[in-house]
Amino acid sequence: MTRLNNLDLELAQELGDFPEDDLDIVFTPKECRTLQPSMPEDGVELDSHVRDCVQMYTREWLIVNRKSQGNTDTCSLKSKGSRKDFHKTLQKQTFESETLDSGDANLQAGPQQVHAFPEEASRTTLAPSDFELRSLLPDPRLENLLQHISPEEFERQNEEARRTNRHAELLSLYPSVDEEDAVEIRPVPDRPKEHLGNRILVKLQTLKFDIEIEPLFACIALYDVKERKKISENFHCDLNPDPLRGFLRSHTPTIDLSTQARSAVFSVTYPSSDIYLVIKIEKVLQQGEIGDCAEPYMVLKEGEAGKSKEKIEKLRAQAESFCQRLGKYRMPFAWIPISLTNFFNLSTLEREMPEAEGLNGKGSASDKKATGLQARRLSERSLNSEDSYPVSNFKTISLTINTFFKQEGDRLSDEDLFKFLADFKRSSSLQRRIKTLPGTLKVEISPAPENLGYCLTPELLPVKPFPENRNRPHKEILEFPIKEVYVPHTIYRNLLYVYPQRLNFANRLASARNITIKIQFMCGEDPSCAMPVIFGKSSGSEFVQEIYTAVTYHNKSPDFYEEVKIKLPAKLTEKHHLLFTFYHISCQPKQGASVETLLGYSWLPILLNDRLQTGHYCLPVALDKLPVHYSIHSPEKVPSQTPPIKWVEGHKGVFNVEVQAVSSVHTQDNHLEKFFTLCHSLESQVTFPIRLMDQKITEAALEHELKLSIICLNSSRLEPLVLFLHLVLDKLFQLSVQPMVIAGQTANFSQFALESVAAIVNSLHNSKDLSKDQHGRNCLLASYVYYVFRLPDPQREVVKPGGSAVLAESRYYTFGRTSAVSVGSKLLQSRVISCSNPDIAVTATDEEVKNIMSSKPIDHGSSRMSFCVEGTTEVPNVCASPRPSNKKHFHEELALQMVVSTGIMRESVFKYAWFFFELLIKSMAQYVHNTEKQDNPRRSRFSDRFKGDITTIVSVVTSEIAALLVKPQKESEQAEKMNISLAFFLYDLLSLMDRGFVFNLIKHYCNQLSNKLNSLSILISMRLEFLRILCSHEHYLNLNLFFMTSASAPASPSPSLSSQNSSSCSSFQDQKIAGMFDLSAEFRQQHFLTGLLFTELAAALDTDSEGISKVQRKAVSAILSLLSSHDLDPRCSKKEVKIKIAALYLPLVGIILDSLPQLHDFTLSDVRSGKVRAGNLEEERESASAINQNVALAIAGNQFNLRSSGVSLVSLPYRQSATLGPDTTRNLLICFLWIMKNADQNLIQKWIADLPSMQLNRILDLLFICVSCFEYKGKQSSDKVSTQVLQKSRDVKARLEEALLRGEGARGEMMKRCRIPAGNDRSVGLNENLRWRKEQTHWRQANERQDKTKAELDQEALISGNLATEANLIILDMQENIIQASFAVECRDNLLGGVLKVLVNSLGCDQSTTYLTHCFATLRALIAKFGDFLFEEEVEQCADLCQRVLHHCSSSIDITRAQACATLYLLMRYSFSSTSNFARVKMQVTMSLASLVGKSPEFNEEFLRRSLRTILAYAEEDADMQATPFPIQVEELLCNLNSILSDTVNMREFQEDPEMLMDLMYRIAKGYQTSPDLRLTWLQNMAEKHTKRKCYTEAAMCLVHAAALVAEYLSMLEDRNYLPVGSVSFQNISPNVLEESAVSDDVLSPDEDGVCSGRYFSESGLVGLLEQAAELFSTGGLYETVNEVYKIVIPILEAHRDFRKLTLTHSKLQKAFDSIINKGQKRMFGTYFRVGFYGSKFGDLDEQEFVYKEPAITKLPEISHRLEGFYGQCFGEDAVEVIKDSAPVDKRKLDPSKAYIQITFVEPYFDEYEMKDRVTYFEKSFNLCRFMYTTPFTMDGRPRGELSEQYKRNTILTTMHAFPYIKTRINVIQKEEFILTPIEVAIEDMQKKTQELTAATNQEPPDAKMLQMVLQGSVGATVNQGPLEVAQVFLAEIPADPKLYRHHNKLRLCFKEFIMRCGEAVEKNKRLITADQREYQLELRKNYGKLKENLRPMIERKIPELYKPVVKVHSTRESFRSHSFRKYDAQTSSQST
Repeated sequence: MTRLNNLDLELAQELGDFPEDDLDIVFTPKECRTLQPSMPEDGVELDSHVRDCVQMYTREWLIVNRKSQGNTDTCSLKSKGSRKDFHKTLQKQTFESETLDSGDANLQAGPQQVHAFPEEASRTTLAPSDFELRSLLPDPRLENLLQHISPEEFERQNEEARRTNRHAELLSLYPSVDEEDAVEIRPVPDRPKEHLGNRILVKLQTLKFDIEIEPLFACIALYDVKERKKISENFHCDLNPDPLRGFLRSHTPTIDLSTQARSAVFSVTYPSSDIYLVIKIEKVLQQGEIGDCAEPYMVLKEGEAGKSKEKIEKLRAQAESFCQRLGKYRMPFAWIPISLTNFFNLSTLEREMPEAEGLNGKGSASDKKATGLQARRLSERSLNSEDSYPVSNFKTISLTINTFFKQEGDRLSDEDLFKFLADFKRSSSLQRRIKTLPGTLKVEISPAPENLGYCLTPELLPVKPFPENRNRPHKEILEFPIKEVYVPHTIYRNLLYVYPQRLNFANRLASARNITIKIQFMCGEDPSCAMPVIFGKSSGSEFVQEIYTAVTYHNKSPDFYEEVKIKLPAKLTEKHHLLFTFYHISCQPKQGASVETLLGYSWLPILLNDRLQTGHYCLPVALDKLPVHYSIHSPEKVPSQTPPIKWVEGHKGVFNVEVQAVSSVHTQDNHLEKFFTLCHSLESQVTFPIRLMDQKITEAALEHELKLSIICLNSSRLEPLVLFLHLVLDKLFQLSVQPMVIAGQTANFSQFALESVAAIVNSLHNSKDLSKDQHGRNCLLASYVYYVFRLPDPQREVVKPGGSAVLAESRYYTFGRTSAVSVGSKLLQSRVISCSNPDIAVTATDEEVKNIMSSKPIDHGSSRMSFCVEGTTEVPNVCASPRPSNKKHFHEELALQMVVSTGIMRESVFKYAWFFFELLIKSMAQYVHNTEKQDNPRRSRFSDRFKGDITTIVSVVTSEIAALLVKPQKESEQAEKMNISLAFFLYDLLSLMDRGFVFNLIKHYCNQLSNKLNSLSILISMRLEFLRILCSHEHYLNLNLFFMTSASAPASPSPSLSSQNSSSCSSFQDQKIAGMFDLSAEFRQQHFLTGLLFTELAAALDTDSEGISKVQRKAVSAILSLLSSHDLDPRCSKKEVKIKIAALYLPLVGIILDSLPQLHDFTLSDVRSGKVRAGNLEEERESASAINQNVALAIAGNQFNLRSSGVSLVSLPYRQSATLGPDTTRNLLICFLWIMKNADQNLIQKWIADLPSMQLNRILDLLFICVSCFEYKGKQSSDKVSTQVLQKSRDVKARLEEALLRGEGARGEMMKRCRIPAGNDRSVGLNENLRWRKEQTHWRQANERQDKTKAELDQEALISGNLATEANLIILDMQENIIQASFAVECRDNLLGGVLKVLVNSLGCDQSTTYLTHCFATLRALIAKFGDFLFEEEVEQCADLCQRVLHHCSSSIDITRAQACATLYLLMRYSFSSTSNFARVKMQVTMSLASLVGKSPEFNEEFLRRSLRTILAYAEEDADMQATPFPIQVEELLCNLNSILSDTVNMREFQEDPEMLMDLMYRIAKGYQTSPDLRLTWLQNMAEKHTKRKCYTEAAMCLVHAAALVAEYLSMLEDRNYLPVGSVSFQNISPNVLEESAVSDDVLSPDEDGVCSGRYFSESGLVGLLEQAAELFSTGGLYETVNEVYKIVIPILEAHRDFRKLTLTHSKLQKAFDSIINKGQKRMFGTYFRVGFYGSKFGDLDEQEFVYKEPAITKLPEISHRLEGFYGQCFGEDAVEVIKDSAPVDKRKLDPSKAYIQITFVEPYFDEYEMKDRVTYFEKSFNLCRFMYTTPFTMDGRPRGELSEQYKRNTILTTMHAFPYIKTRINVIQKEEFILTPIEVAIEDMQKKTQELTAATNQEPPDAKMLQMVLQGSVGATVNQGPLEVAQVFLAEIPADPKLYRHHNKLRLCFKEFIMRCGEAVEKNKRLITADQREYQLELRKNYGKLKENLRPMIERKIPELYKPVVKVHSTRESFRSHSFRKYDAQTSSQST
């Protein structure tokens, strides 16, 4: 650290120069639920095991804390707490998108009245609008706009304004990094605590029967039916009224408060629907069966008079006497089950179960997130009823139960109970089989509140809080979980439960009938030795000496259901036993006889071989008094006595009893028991041989046995192992360092102990039932290391008798004695060296050791770390100083054992290295603390051999990681975990050991990995996570010597590569500045960790291998989280410090600039990366809206007009390697902005000044992307996003236009800015498997928004508004820097365009007023400084600028409007003064306005008008300009703009009537016939409107017209044979296009300045328009037209030799033709209706007829409903009427106050000759201008009549233009009518029928159903009337009128053909039918035969006159012609009447 002395010492200190010791040892008391911890009884000498347990449960936690923790690393993520009120410090930013336009209200109402328009929009007079404009009041002007001020001063003022009121911490505004990447968070494990399940509070309120005659007692417990298990202990409760309780006074001398509880807290760990709360009710024993005793309860009722009252009195007196005599005995009486299904809300259970099972459920370890939470949830749940309680969902429920089940005396066992419950669950009524008793039980069940006051634990200890005012306490009831619960013991608990089950005295003497058992816990054989350790029942003493079981009347082999709960003494001896005494109780009082008659005894010793006895026993019963010392033996094995003991049934077992213990002292596991016993025999003085189970162990065998027991530990069951985990591990660690001398030999257990630890760690991790945290660490072990582990006690030398204390010379030798040699050779093979094992060190090759130990850089490229060379270059002589054995240090021992471990142990140690690493760290910290080495220099804290071991361990783990990664997939997760563990280990070592040493380890790690791994993405990913953890160190900045930036650092001996290469640098100083932005070797050497991190990032961004995108995300988020931590670190808040820190990150700028082409381009909408995968053409076409990327590519190619300056990103828009997803890009860009904000601005300016222009352009491109990236999305986006993601088709045309525009400047960017749906670019990145975080609010998906409150949304919007503003201001600062730095050197022409492009883009985004004010100021400075240049060179930019500024002129916010007006005025003024004629700017402004008006529906013309007036005011007030024609020109321009605005006001009114709107736009466009640029704009506006309405064909037509317009102008400008010859060339697409040729050179010459200067008037523009049109035709399904369009495009492409585009074009054509083949007849092109308007209300529309084109399959009611609804809104619903028929309308009969609409369906009509050309379905649907509809009528005015009087009128309409056209309705210009006579109608019908038959018969493939339908209609019995009737009417006889002969004959021939076709059809059907249709076929044949017969005479009869010689025929034909199909006029109609 010597380097620092002369440096910025102050700064270093300020950041808290490394404190010498980071770690702090803290003892925190264990929190205890009870007032006093649970302890064994006083005054007993405890044996060592119990003492250890108690000490374990009561000692404090030992926690190693970091002193400066929380400064940075966790802060960044926990900052949510501190950021809670952060938003209150922010200023609200105003965004236009969020202010409601004042005009909105009246805009929404829709058109109130319909104006008619003159056909031509008049543009001649300007006076009225001029006057209108002047009548307005202008906005306030900016006062200093016209002052003379130097540009430099102007810039200075701007900068000053920008610098004020800025937000200091950029990243505090940015959503925090995704937790998935935040590997550096080590979750603090949960504190070990007592396990509690879901807690339910059950309160008993009343229990009474219809008669109250005696005391009753309740006993409650939970049972699980499915598991057939009792899952809680009993709760006894007494609800008797005082008088009844008084009956028992003599038996209950004392009543303790704790026995009066009436509410209990039950705990359920595994809730299910099978759990029942069973309440058993007992009464005092009396004479009689249960049934007899219950009888009165069934028949009597309290309060009845007369006899029953007497009965009750009698019964009560009886009961009282029984109570006095038999008060201490009980009998079973009744019971009731309550199902708890409803209380555990099982729907939540499904969700919660995995978490509840974190204890031992199936919580899968693979799901990182869930399992991390599991343990936490559980432990929280234990004390917390709020968040994760399945039961929390139920409210308190009060139950009242009115029936009880009577107990059956012979069915009292638990087995019987489970059968009952199973039945009850099935049918919920046991009434049929069991008698019920009426009564009332009220219970209240609720979730137990978190801190229930005044509560007692199962041991009756008071729980906190325990208030003074004591009423009845609550009791906690112990749970017996159905499955294991894996939670280590943390409190002392020692309970025994005894369950007598059955007694069989069936063959016993008669006296045994009413049997009870007295149960006692004895500490000796004398009766006085009964211990008061049995918990009492209700209303009695807390502890009693004996308990009696309930009596079943007259039953010789009764079942018992008693539960006896005993508090076990802490010290048990062989004298302790359970004594059972059996009595017969005589219920009837007999003279002189006692109540009890002794029947016999049995007993059970508590200990067997020093172990607690539990389980099921079947004991014999002795009849006589028991012999002395009986209790030592078990009753089955009592040695024969004299006199012999008399047994019931000759010593057979007749008494079944079960004993269970719940104890945190007795392990109840053989392996553990043996291990603990042997450990204690070592610790305390014991006499050998010791007894263990049934074996005796001598001192000699002790070592062997102990080793065996250590090895077997892991074989014990998992549950006891977990329960005693803390103790087991403590003992093993004690053994590992405690030198033992056994029988004169030093025994070393170290290796075995640690092997056993490894095995236990392994099995805990492998258990499916235990939860892990997100790093895969077992939660139990994690909390053990964190809280429980402490260094084993200072070792006592343990010398066992039998040999003097021989001091072993060294631990190394003792270890070496057995295995060192073999281990040594193994180690050599594995090339791993431990410096702490002498046997090994001697044999090691020196070279190898040197390599590992020396710090020579094997690093690629980075030179040696100058200040932290720590390793020693020669190996110290390890063996020189053997250490005395009593100095064994745990950390050294552990490290040594890790190094020399082999086999399975080695595998476990490295697989679960985290555990051993944390042990090492914690023990090292304690070692340093205990030996007070903090003051020592770190270098000498630990021995060299220990350092050697650490080096080896790190090396081994690293190679282990590499080895795993080379294996197949499933190992990589394991490697990742090990990698993270290793990183945390080194992170911790930085706080303990010498940092140079640790840095060396890091370097070795990096090198070692890169040598072993070949997959780049895995390698980078591993190293990244590793570095990310290290960099989260709280002293990260100091570790990186951040204050030694190269400005102050000594120069490197050789200049870095980058500085040698950059030839543009002028001096050494410049070289250094340029070098600061590069990742140089020097940088990496000086700032070690940062250098490594940047290297990884650069590598990740540079490669393109599989799976790299995830790695890139990791890399970027690592750096982002680092920067966030600096922003949130109070130590870094000073500006000087920030500058230093930013300097540390400067190389990042270089890396970001290099990765520019890979960034996600937010300026494109989601077409690019979301939907469309290039090259996959099939899929793209499916969604109509997603425009094919390839088209865009083709359009964007920029081939034709290479005017763009500097190759910028935007001119190469689709670089294919764009690999970064939007989120990664956004994170990377925010890092860039952070550096730019915090770095030294002078430094940045110097750097920019020396950059080549190529680099500067890259910076500008980067800024351009930044602008779009940080655009404000607003709160509204929450609603918008979802709809807009769906509405992908929103603007096909717009996107294409964009792509087209890309080649030539930023107008495209800008035009589309207004259209990109808010938030749409979010949906882009979903292909990167991104998870959305809940916190990332302002980028979050819409569907998550619903659950947020309004306040939260507002707060998010506030923060994101500030972020957008701050980000854009940083970008603006950067642009100012570029302008100043680069223009100071020389005017870099192309840069200005770049800067403007970024500014224009930012104006196009939704910006806050704050930003806009500064942005406009910068713009004005630019105009003032570079005006000439701007107007001459940057024409495109200028146009874009006009449109943007104009847009802001219509803003509703005054400040913005004022700024925009001033800017626009300056723009005009400077353009005038530079060229003295600002025609071009005028043109651009006019076009901008036109496009603004046409495109953006929400702009407000009122504000725009006011702005125009303000500009006029500027012009009038501008003194300098008054002498020039400028003011007049401005006024002229403004008036013109005003008149355009008037048109748009009209458009507003028709917003709801699309047809009218289109007509209007059509007229406006027509009005611009003389101004091609504007006409083009309006055609495009129309196209956009059509696209929105999904009228793709019309949109395409608009673009074709636009293209024709462009072609006209191009052919005027230049004569190229490959170009179309004006609009004529387009007539194949549509004859309508010829309209565009009206504009010829006599109207306007294209050379005039400002005319036709738009970008479309070029060849690329023409191609672009046509390709867009083709795309839309294709979307609309007109594939044939696509071909016509490309016929014009292809010659142009061929002329340009653009083969890439030709390929694309032909693939498009192929697709179009394929579609024609595949879709053929299935396409639908449109439905047409004639709509007539009648009534003066319609104004100009009155008596107009139109043909409307509607989408295919539109039904008449649909269009009718739409028009009626719309005009109903305009004129009032009553005023509109739809005329239902299609007959001619008589105006005179209409009501003049109404509006009438007549709608008729029409079909395209073609003459015969046309049909020759119109072959295909498409040809019959395209280019239509004639339509026909028919109207049936009869001569008497009815529409329909008999066949003989049915006429028909055919009307043919001709429209003005052919469909499809640029609008969807076209005027009708001609109408013709024809009348058909009845016979002609009949002929038409029969022809139609015959055609149908023919079609159905010849259909391929045949369609039987269709054929049968048509046949049925022709020959079916029911419809014979059809054809037959026609024949009978018209063919029965020859007509009288010779004129009708022809018709008669024609009809006859029709029938002839008809009957023939019927025959064919019947035959065809015969071939098609299935067997089941045979009858149907016969029926058809029969009908056909009938029809044929009936028709034959008529068909065969010919008219003789028609078959006369040829000559005469002529005249009849004449007459026929003159009559038929004549034009219909008034005369004929008058004749016909």
